Amino acid sequence: MEKQKSSSGEEQRSVDRGLLHTWKGYSCSVTPQKVLLSRPVLQAALGYKHGVLLVEGGQVYSFGELPWKQTAGTTSPDPILEAGLSGQKVVGVAAGGFHSGAVTEDGGVHMWGDNAHGQCGLSGLATVPNPTPVAVVDHPSDPASLGLQTQVKILELACGEQHTLALSARHEVWSWGTGPQLGLPGTGTSTTSSTHAATPPLTPTWRPQKVEHLAGRHVLQVACGAFHSLALVRCPISHPPPDKCGQCHQLLYTMTDKEDHVIISDNHRCPLLVETGKPAGEGEGEGECGADDNHHTTDDRRRSEGSPAGGKGGLLGQQQHQRQQEVKSSPSMPLLSSSTTQHGHSSPPRPPSSLSTHSTSNASSCVDAAAAATAGVGSPAQDEVTSSGSETTDAVPLPPPQDSEHPEQPQQVQESSSGSRPEGGATAGAAAVLLQGQGPGTGSGSGPGAKNSPYPDEQAVKDYLKKLSDHSIADQATAKSPPLAQRSQVDAIADVFTPDEPQPLSSTSSLPSSSTSSIPSSMLMPAGAGGPGGPVGAALNSLVASCASVVGERVASTCEALSLRKVMSYYYQPTSSSSAASVASDSSANSTSSAPPGLVAAGGAGTQGDTAPDEALLNLEESIQKSCSLGDVRRQEEGEAQSRRLSLPGLLSQGRYAVQLLATSYGGMLSPRLLRRYSRSRVKAALLDAVLVADDDNLLPSLQTEVWSWGRGQEGQLGHGDLQSGSQPMCIKCLSNKEVLRIAAGAHHSVAITAQSQCYSWGSNSSGQLGHMETPSTIPRLAKLSEGIRVWDVGAGQQHTLLLADGDCFQPILYYSGQQVKEGAGQTSQESSGGYTQQPVLLPFCMNIGYVSSVCAGGQVCAALADKNVMGFIASLHELAAAERKCYCKLTSIKTQVLQPLLNADNLSTTLGPASTALLQTLIGRFNGVCQLTGQSAASLTALVRHLKDCKGMILLEHTHLFTDTYTEYSSALGDYLVMGGFQALAKPCQDVFGKGCEVVFKLVDSTDDTVPLPDLLLSLLHQPIKHLQEYTRMLLKLATCYEVDSADYQRLQEGCSRFESLVLHLKRKRKEADYTLHFWRSFPGKMTDSLRKPSRRLVCESSNKALTLQNAGRFSVNWFILFNDALVHAQFSTHHVFPLSSLWVDPISEEATGLNGLKLTTPEESFTLLTSSPMEKSKWLRSINQAVEQALSGGGAETSSLTSGVGPKADPPISRTASYTFYKEGRMKEATYEGRWLAGKPHGRGVVKWPDGRVYTGTFKNGLEDGFGEYILPSKNANKSDHYQGNWKEGKMHGFGTYRYATGEVYEGCFQDNMRHGHGMLRSGKLNSSSPSVFIGQWHADRKCGYGVLDDITRGEKYMGQWQDDLRHGNGVIVTQFGLYYEGGFSNNKMMGSGVLLSEDDTSFEGEFSEDWTLSGKGTLNMPNGDYIEGSFSGVWGSGLKISGSFYKPNLFDSDKDKKHTPRLGRLVVGAEDKWLGVFEEYWAKLGCHAADQGETSKAWDNIAVALSTNRQLHRDSPELRRSLSRSQHKALEGLEIIPQHTGPVTMEIYDNIRRYLIKACDTALHPLGRLLESLVGVYRMTYVGVGANRRLLPQAVSEIKSYLKRLFGIVRFLFPDLPDEGCVIPETADETTEAHLEVPRRVVSSSALLLPVLLPRLYPPLFTLYALDKEKEDDAYWECVSRLNKQSDQALLVFLGVNQKFWPASTANQGENQEVASSPKDGCFAAAVETLQQISTTFTPADKLQVIQQTFEEITQEVLALLKESFLWSMDDLFPVFLYVVLRARIRNLGSEVSLIEDLMDPCVMHGEHGIMFTTLKACYYQIQQERIT
Repeated sequence: MEKQKSSSGEEQRSVDRGLLHTWKGYSCSVTPQKVLLSRPVLQAALGYKHGVLLVEGGQVYSFGELPWKQTAGTTSPDPILEAGLSGQKVVGVAAGGFHSGAVTEDGGVHMWGDNAHGQCGLSGLATVPNPTPVAVVDHPSDPASLGLQTQVKILELACGEQHTLALSARHEVWSWGTGPQLGLPGTGTSTTSSTHAATPPLTPTWRPQKVEHLAGRHVLQVACGAFHSLALVRCPISHPPPDKCGQCHQLLYTMTDKEDHVIISDNHRCPLLVETGKPAGEGEGEGECGADDNHHTTDDRRRSEGSPAGGKGGLLGQQQHQRQQEVKSSPSMPLLSSSTTQHGHSSPPRPPSSLSTHSTSNASSCVDAAAAATAGVGSPAQDEVTSSGSETTDAVPLPPPQDSEHPEQPQQVQESSSGSRPEGGATAGAAAVLLQGQGPGTGSGSGPGAKNSPYPDEQAVKDYLKKLSDHSIADQATAKSPPLAQRSQVDAIADVFTPDEPQPLSSTSSLPSSSTSSIPSSMLMPAGAGGPGGPVGAALNSLVASCASVVGERVASTCEALSLRKVMSYYYQPTSSSSAASVASDSSANSTSSAPPGLVAAGGAGTQGDTAPDEALLNLEESIQKSCSLGDVRRQEEGEAQSRRLSLPGLLSQGRYAVQLLATSYGGMLSPRLLRRYSRSRVKAALLDAVLVADDDNLLPSLQTEVWSWGRGQEGQLGHGDLQSGSQPMCIKCLSNKEVLRIAAGAHHSVAITAQSQCYSWGSNSSGQLGHMETPSTIPRLAKLSEGIRVWDVGAGQQHTLLLADGDCFQPILYYSGQQVKEGAGQTSQESSGGYTQQPVLLPFCMNIGYVSSVCAGGQVCAALADKNVMGFIASLHELAAAERKCYCKLTSIKTQVLQPLLNADNLSTTLGPASTALLQTLIGRFNGVCQLTGQSAASLTALVRHLKDCKGMILLEHTHLFTDTYTEYSSALGDYLVMGGFQALAKPCQDVFGKGCEVVFKLVDSTDDTVPLPDLLLSLLHQPIKHLQEYTRMLLKLATCYEVDSADYQRLQEGCSRFESLVLHLKRKRKEADYTLHFWRSFPGKMTDSLRKPSRRLVCESSNKALTLQNAGRFSVNWFILFNDALVHAQFSTHHVFPLSSLWVDPISEEATGLNGLKLTTPEESFTLLTSSPMEKSKWLRSINQAVEQALSGGGAETSSLTSGVGPKADPPISRTASYTFYKEGRMKEATYEGRWLAGKPHGRGVVKWPDGRVYTGTFKNGLEDGFGEYILPSKNANKSDHYQGNWKEGKMHGFGTYRYATGEVYEGCFQDNMRHGHGMLRSGKLNSSSPSVFIGQWHADRKCGYGVLDDITRGEKYMGQWQDDLRHGNGVIVTQFGLYYEGGFSNNKMMGSGVLLSEDDTSFEGEFSEDWTLSGKGTLNMPNGDYIEGSFSGVWGSGLKISGSFYKPNLFDSDKDKKHTPRLGRLVVGAEDKWLGVFEEYWAKLGCHAADQGETSKAWDNIAVALSTNRQLHRDSPELRRSLSRSQHKALEGLEIIPQHTGPVTMEIYDNIRRYLIKACDTALHPLGRLLESLVGVYRMTYVGVGANRRLLPQAVSEIKSYLKRLFGIVRFLFPDLPDEGCVIPETADETTEAHLEVPRRVVSSSALLLPVLLPRLYPPLFTLYALDKEKEDDAYWECVSRLNKQSDQALLVFLGVNQKFWPASTANQGENQEVASSPKDGCFAAAVETLQQISTTFTPADKLQVIQQTFEEITQEVLALLKESFLWSMDDLFPVFLYVVLRARIRNLGSEVSLIEDLMDPCVMHGEHGIMFTTLKACYYQIQQERIT
């Protein structure tokens, strides 16, 4: 505590905290001795005769007998300081038999004391006198990390007599010392005998080793007995079973698909034999701990060490081992053996020689012999083989009868006279030998026919069976349970074979010779006895109940259930008498041999069955094992027997499939109750096992734990139901679901404390140390404590146990069980003789030593750490922890005694109905969540009291939200069930289960009033968790009073108290609302109740008192308004209408204007006015409706926020909100459901509308109509297809740009208006492989093609570019085909009609009249490629023969070329460039807010651009797909577009540059209207001139179209920037510009080319340049041929050929010419820089950039010549042209003619006559010169 109300502070705390008291025994005269130390004791640990204390500050003291100390006196009654730990801060201590250990803050370990067995972890020392560090080092298993060592941090130590355990920070266990208790391989004992015969010494393990078998598990605590070890492990997360083998990674299950069935096989054979990678037989049994715990990987019983038959020469073990290797091949194949224990492990069989030495009267020997005999029989699946290579066998424990006082009593274990190990219980083989006998096919592993039975012949077996069957089942059932020593394990078989209630197994002993019990007649039934009540029916029901718990509905269940048919045939045969079956793999049916005579005799039939005796024994044993693991969830008793160890990996726990399968063939033999139980759909108790609160290390302690044990087990201290030892840890199954929180180990016994404050104990009970009279107990059993005693800490000594518990008051009390210690003279006779307790006794002095926080025990000493009540804090802390433990015990009792039986009631679902059953299921699930949270809170508070004793770390304060959420959910479920009348309906099933009196419910409610109705009792019972919340508030407030007001702890406690108080008030209000609603439904008319009553609906107020009426209502009308928390209901007579609150708006009507006290209510489809009787009623209803609407909109969030903030919901709900509504009135939206944003009763904002016919609209709304961007889906009549529109809307109709995908496969992308295609758009029809694929792009009007457009008919290979009207070609147009035909002319009604020009690929042309497509009709001229032509009348189809009537002309040879050619002039009959794509530009002007070009306001246009930018950005931000479509550069461009270029006055160069940069950014993104326009222009251009449109005769039109684009775009730019000068104007110069700047006037001329071509031409360049290349193909071919020839010349030869002046030659070339050297002439050495520069002309797009490249080429030539001449000079064209011609030749530009033509057509006119013009003319001249060059 930070500031407790104490004047002495730390000194007072030292006096009152950590007081240690020690004593011996339990008599009334015992007085505890107080150990005096200057500091509080934090922890105490006791050994046999010494103790270790940890005090505040980290110091360690020792006391008692300390023989290892190197001092004169080895006994110190007073604590002495361990100086060896000075300088170390110790955080934990431990004491073993004769050694001690300490853990430091940094995780280090120090040990001292006796080290004879290596228990101190230090080699070479017999004793360690002082604390010495012990290195716990982890050696990595990775070969790459060999040599690297990691120091392991230790959290906790535990010490035994000869060993030590350490728990690391990674929750792994490390051990060192001697014996099997280490849990390490090779450390087992040399014998498993329970006698204390001398055993060879074992080699100590000096160095700490990791217990690998617990690796991967989260260990919470370790404890050491004298020679055994315990570990508390958090349950691992269950994973689905693997589908592949862990070793070979092959599939475990295979399916073969036949014609009419599927074969499912699990016969997987791992080539590595075992999956765990261990030696054969060591770990094959992993995963076989039962179907309820498949995640465990327990080894298959670790009993290899020292077993009699475990030697290498054991023939029996070798044969078993061989069969094990052969049979166990599938993970779904259970390991079955005639002598398999219930754990799935085996005990050592005896050799035949040893068996024959025992008399037949010794039943123990008989059982052992039976186990050995049956172990030799070939079985379908044998148990595991030990690490030594030979199999060991064990007995199957069978259950004894149970009585009320001892639910499960173990039978006495008798040691055999030969000194061999005692049997852990009667084996299944013991029962089997009574049935089997000797015959053909049976015998031991020594050979065929060898007898291993003590009976001389088969008749002896029959006689023995008859002797045991004399007593009837009725006598046994009515008689009291005999003493355990007289119980026969065969008697327990009758318990297994009861029809409906299979009992859990109990640990048993070997058969006594004087057994008087009998075999039940159900074992020896006559043939044909069947039916549900008969013996076969009993056995069958037991089988089915077992199988139903493991056979699931997965794939594996198919093959497993099919095996059941084979097993069932065994029972149904007349010779069958065994009642158990095995769910084995199909291979088990392969063993075929005749039944033994003994079995036939036992069955009373004279015929032999087909089932092998081995299979019979296996089936019998398997059924016993499965039956023992099955128990009714309604009868879970404390200390239940061992859970089954065999499991079916991969199967579910529900077995309805198996029951249905069996019922088809054996329905008459199954009990009706069993069929009902497994065939119907039930609410399973598994709900109560669901963990609804997260188990997290950082939040709450886990309640899902397991206890693992290993070491010596001669006293049963391992808890596995036997007396065997084991060196490998194994899980104690019957504690797996007990929520163990703490464990302790005495010398030869073990104790576990559960979250329900119960104490389980097992092991040696020689002095009553177990707290019950079972001697010994090989499985955990409950200590006998009075009702209401809740144990929460424990200490275990040598022969005693000390318990710390809660009693009637919250001050802890102490209980003692065990040996009384002799104290000398003056004691009573019993005490002096060392008596012991029959059950735990209360120590009377416990109330005098203060508030005990922890206890420990060791040797004969007990110790308790106590605190005095400082200012009430300690008492309050203990009171809070005790209250939490008590509450958890109460909730657990409610869950197990009431809820689980109710859930398992047969008629529950039928009585309650599906809806009420589902609500009950939810309620119980939430109850389990509260119960779980309470248990975790109790465990946390217990740990807080035990260690910290402070409010820091209290989960009530640290994680209040967990309690708030859990209790709020539970209260909601409780209210829902109450409102629906669930408790009234639950009364009948409750009476059916608990009887009419329902005493269990009365007892749990603590009610003595018999007049209270049962529904009220049930409600009060389930309301108890909420009542417990008040304890939190009271106790936190009580704790807060122990601190100063200004301390931080006080503030935290007060804040926590306030939160819980708010939660309590909130839950009270919710309970009141539920009660109010339930009362209302009882008075409401029944017909409307069924339709209006909902679980979550609560009544707010209603107008039955006429306080609210409808305005203008009829005189005799009845209007009843009911306000719920989710709706307003208007009821009229027998009809009603529901108005959801989320879509309800209420406004008060002004009294001044109307004089009425009214409220105006607005809903999506109507509005009405309600009148109130008074202003007060008006305010009441207005406030109630507003609050209800606000809570409905928040979805309960307002309630949660009010808990944390303390502020109630807002008074007025928002007018704009998100809600869902279904329209019901006639109209466009009838029966449509809208979900989205609303504004004053109308959809406004983003939302979704869904119609019943499948139509869906998703997008934005405005005033109730679709407006903005939206997506619309319209189902088509065609199956599984629908129309899909995505685009803009306006006033409920498609308007603006959008994309419509038709169900037919057509896609339209363009503009809409009034739900029709209108404006510019593109329609794609069909696909490339369909019948009529085509693409149209152009102008639309009223859903029809109208205006200019381009149609690409892919099927016909034609492209039309021209005018349209009503979906028909009409007007001038152009058609080009894939065969090179070109037509331009008139069209009418979709046909070529009128004048036109037709050209073919070979330049044959016709100019004249047309009447049909490609049909000549009328006058015209036909021109031949050679210049001949015909004039006249033509008729016929082009290409298929023409009829000509006219004149033929052949030009004169002396005519000029101009006169010879009569080629028609193209371009006269095409659509002008200015008339193309008007719709594209009209769409853009409309976006700017202009009705036509240049008609509008610039400021308004900029506003529209800003709106478009923000809208498009928001759209892309909301859509991930659209967001990904933008590149990084486009994102950056968007950021720059937010700033509009502003200027005042005339445009300067700086402003002009800003405008140019802005245009570049705007055109780079389609989110800007300019960018969208540019994208559209690029799309139509490519659509026109790509593909079939790549015709050389279209080049003039393509160039004209680009110039038209530039002109119209420049008009838009001038509209946006009005101060920009017109085309060709000069930008005004600034005053400070120099004269040299005036020389660059052309750069300041405003032109559309300079401004827009850089952003337009790069996008259009590919199709444009393709047209140039096609047009200049012949010229470029001639040019390239000459270039190729001339480039073969050397530099010198080429310079000479071109006539370059020699003074311009480079020096090397000139010298070479002078010297006339014969060496090879170099190439490409002259003017290399200029050549490289000129080659870049092909990488540029715009004419300006290409001219810039030409200019740089001239500069490079000049620079090189100046460097050569070393003087200035001026070029003359005669000198310059040859040099430049040389550079052009060496540059090798492939399509130079196309480049020249592109520059000439698109270059800026202002540079035509300047320097650039001259340079371009020079390049052009070079091109033509090269074509004419000839080399002679």
